Amino acid sequence: QAQLEESGGGLVQAGDSLRLTCEAPGTFGTSGMGWFRQAPGKEREFVASISWSGVSTEYADSVRDRFTISRHNALNIVTLYLQMNSLKPEDTSVYYCAARDSKRPTAATRDSEYDYWGQGTQVTVSS
Repeated sequence: QAQLEESGGGLVQAGDSLRLTCEAPGTFGTSGMGWFRQAPGKEREFVASISWSGVSTEYADSVRDRFTISRHNALNIVTLYLQMNSLKPEDTSVYYCAARDSKRPTAATRDSEYDYWGQGTQVTVSS
């Protein structure tokens, strides 16, 4: 099982910003990647996704215009980012990084389309 490692979560106040980072092996340079989140008692939901090249992105309506997904592909490591601005208490969740198989380069919005998952990082937004 490939390793995806998230970082950058924390406790912030409403209106603040955070940047999440996910590091993955360089073999994911041709994979679509994404961010999902899951709040206590709720199903996991799509947040944002990006194609292998970074040209194409998708966002959930709830985060569009506040969050920005980006990536940097290097030979040995792929770094995925989620810049989160104007955070709201309803953004409080565990955020997960996900990657598709190397033969699936496009941005996808359903969790069933992802093959690899990180352990998650907690984001808590206080009002």
